[in-house]
Amino acid sequence: MSGGLGHCRSDLAFSGSGRRARHDCTITPALAAGDPAARTERAGITGDMIRATMGCFVTGVVVVTATGPDGPVGMAVNSFVSVSLDPPLVLFCASRTSTTWPHIRRTGHFCANVLTARQEHLARRFAGHGDRYSGVTYAQGTTGAPILDGVHAYADCKIVDEHEAGDHTVVIGRVVELHSDLAAAPLLFYRSGYRPLAGP
Repeated sequence: MSGGLGHCRSDLAFSGSGRRARHDCTITPALAAGDPAARTERAGITGDMIRATMGCFVTGVVVVTATGPDGPVGMAVNSFVSVSLDPPLVLFCASRTSTTWPHIRRTGHFCANVLTARQEHLARRFAGHGDRYSGVTYAQGTTGAPILDGVHAYADCKIVDEHEAGDHTVVIGRVVELHSDLAAAPLLFYRSGYRPLAGP
């Protein structure tokens, strides 16, 4: 793929256990010298600039859940990624201002619930305030974390590490249970809005 920001080549290798991707990317001069966006480094990069630029990167939507002494907790995130196949590791990022993350942290576990295109209401609920589990049905995973009904996929994890990174905490979990529904379509997040997956 090529474009204004550079070019990338992605190679997918399929096996009976899944697929692996190799990405080769070259960053090239992105924009014409006269474009103000090409001079952000000199002008100073702001949070709004980062938000606008990174908003061009399409992500899925995940609800991170856990069960503590006071019951289930959860929050919506879109910074979720696989880290390692062996051992099986994933990560998500939690805002340092989050009031939910400390509760999840204390449990020592989390379940990453990947939402389907039909579950935008769950994304909005777990991104908001109030009783997030009212009317929500779920099962318990190996760790005891809630697995929301009807999700596209889930990864139930034990927290093994965390790193402070600016205004977020990078949380790394070791997967102990996972499942996917390949017939479902994912919920996407693009430029600060929820989007369906476009057809071929």
